[in-house]
Amino acid sequence: PSPDAAKLDRTPRRTCVVCRSTTAKRTLHRIVRSPAGTVAYDPTGKAAGRGAYLCGQAVCLDQAVRRRSIQRALKVTDTAAADAAVEALRNQVLSERVALASRHPRSSDDKEVRSG
Repeated sequence: PSPDAAKLDRTPRRTCVVCRSTTAKRTLHRIVRSPAGTVAYDPTGKAAGRGAYLCGQAVCLDQAVRRRSIQRALKVTDTAAADAAVEALRNQVLSERVALASRHPRSSDDKEVRSG
């Protein structure tokens, strides 16, 4: 690609530590190990420290805990903190889905059916 094309596509891309899918940074969820060593879910994506990204799919969240993917990516040994961060992310994803579902009801469920 030409240098001009490279300048246009400057969207940061990251990879889910479980399923290895690569996508725009903003569509993934970040778990961070702070410089102090604490592990937490980072909803802003801007906290200082080493980050690991998850796509947010339920399967990936389950496997992240089972495979210890977050501990490996963040180079930490505190299993409880990493698991708690994944749980915080899971709760956030679930609450976002509930909010979306309540805002956009299924059109087929709400329509009145009239018979001739």
